[in-house]
Amino acid sequence: MTTVNSKQMIPSVLPNEILQLTPSGLYCAEGDFYIDPWQPVNRAVITHAHADHARMGSHAYLCAQEGKRLFQARLGGDAHIEGLEYGEVLKFNSVALSLHPAGHILGSSQVKITKNGMTCVVSGDYKTEPDPTCTPLEPVRCHTFISESTFGLPIFRWPSPAQVLEEIHAWWRQNREQGRASILFAYALGKAQRILAGLDPTIGPIFVHGAVEKMNQCYRNLGIALPDTRYVGDVDDITVFRKALIIAPPSADNPVWMRRFPNRSRAFASGWMRIRGNRRRRSVDRGFILSDHSDWDGLVQTIAASEAEHIGVTHGYATEMARWLQEQGHHAEVIPTMYEGEPNSDVG
Repeated sequence: MTTVNSKQMIPSVLPNEILQLTPSGLYCAEGDFYIDPWQPVNRAVITHAHADHARMGSHAYLCAQEGKRLFQARLGGDAHIEGLEYGEVLKFNSVALSLHPAGHILGSSQVKITKNGMTCVVSGDYKTEPDPTCTPLEPVRCHTFISESTFGLPIFRWPSPAQVLEEIHAWWRQNREQGRASILFAYALGKAQRILAGLDPTIGPIFVHGAVEKMNQCYRNLGIALPDTRYVGDVDDITVFRKALIIAPPSADNPVWMRRFPNRSRAFASGWMRIRGNRRRRSVDRGFILSDHSDWDGLVQTIAASEAEHIGVTHGYATEMARWLQEQGHHAEVIPTMYEGEPNSDVG
């Protein structure tokens, strides 16, 4: 994790007339808005509804229209949230702002800011792999590109999602034959729905944690097709879990919630499962390599597609990615962050 250094608040890759790094995060003075601010501000432009990007307490929020219901569910009914269609342009004085698909989760976006012919794009989180539950990533050409680097090392290369889903199905079938509940830990927003959309419901019943069910309803209301699921808390006869797949956030892996599954197998779906020791540290039976972030190849391809002259790298392995880009002849620099995620966190 790269943290904010108060002595380094003006990265040279940032077009200062468009975007500045402040103690509250990236700020566009001309438009008087922040992008994914780290603390409450007057006007926040939010790339997606994960809690490390969509923080509560700001006076007003702007997000992609596709994800507005998710933001309302995460930020509360009192939050003032405006939605913007992908590609629609808003003018703030001499600044033009538009949002473009990031392919990370439903409603995720890249923020494009243009002033006097110069364009800066803040990517938020993104992935290049196809995902039936969200709009695919749209590469955006720009002069300055600020990229995430959650998995910014060459070791992080993902298998095909279809292969991973077949591995999940095989694990589920084996557990069903042995009368064990199959408990799959996955982040409640985005990852859980992506897995659900690819499951074969003929294998057995599918149950979900309450946090997952809340997000499922948002997805269904927005027309995203998901198989039938049941809320775990509605079940009285726990023997039904012996043939079931249960999807829950990693935070549910505690003795109180788990006691309803006395005979079980536990698995974790995350890009962090690419590192062999992480499954052991998680104390799970299986690790499935599935991430809603781009792998190394996806990061490199997306940065190249931007054709940016200046590249800011933030989150995760930012120092390593920036160094590699510099070695390739790019003007690249780390953008410090107060991002609180850690390797092996729920959002991998």
